[in-house]
Amino acid sequence: MNLLMKIVIIEDEIPARKKIKRFLDDLNVPITIITEISTIEEANIFLTAKPELDLIISDIELLDGNAFEIYSKNKVTCPIIFTTAYNQYLMDAFETNGIEYLLKPFSFERFKKAWDKFLLLRKTAVTNHTILNKLDQLLKNPIEKTTTKKRFTINTPKEIYFIETENIVFFRAEEGVVFAIDIFSKKHLLNQNTLKDIELLLEPESFFRINRSEIVHKKHIQKIEKYSKNSLAIKLLGQEKHLVTSQSQTKLFRDWLEE
Repeated sequence: MNLLMKIVIIEDEIPARKKIKRFLDDLNVPITIITEISTIEEANIFLTAKPELDLIISDIELLDGNAFEIYSKNKVTCPIIFTTAYNQYLMDAFETNGIEYLLKPFSFERFKKAWDKFLLLRKTAVTNHTILNKLDQLLKNPIEKTTTKKRFTINTPKEIYFIETENIVFFRAEEGVVFAIDIFSKKHLLNQNTLKDIELLLEPESFFRINRSEIVHKKHIQKIEKYSKNSLAIKLLGQEKHLVTSQSQTKLFRDWLEE
């Protein structure tokens, strides 16, 4: 039996690829990285040859779209560890061959936990039916979810006040800070630094990240129009300017609206 494990990294951000390779080196295990891929097109070409792989470490949002396009088109039999800055893909990940879902930025300890789970599945050498049962158990014990916030605290030089989450129309990230825009079109500077931090505090049934910089509240969507072939324009309460979905999020946004 060949003990050298064959791994593919699918990630479009160079710093993220370097971090994964550094973590793999720190594991001090016999592996070989077969290739590093940054686009859906590259992945489709590579997987067409049906290479023998032990593990795929895959980002979800890539340069040319959503990585689930890869796994719907190609039959992948090896486990996949997903890495992403978005938390709404959890169920999609486990509906493929996903065995772990790492939210960026993740630590070496969190990465090693995912690796240990991969080794456990590899070592057991069980039937496909048993593997599916294991994945079902993973679904019943997903990543820990932060308690959703009913209101956000706003700190200003003169006062501290609160804004109810139900009165927030959308969130926007601008130049390293995050704002909440309320039903009166007023902007509030939040304590959280990234939209990812905000996402973890929201009910996924009510809020959706439509692009890299904006999260919308379903309750305050008034109208949706076609913006381009793969994007939608969203009219929100009190907002003259429409918000636009990214191409990679449009289909997921449509599905979310139907939930």
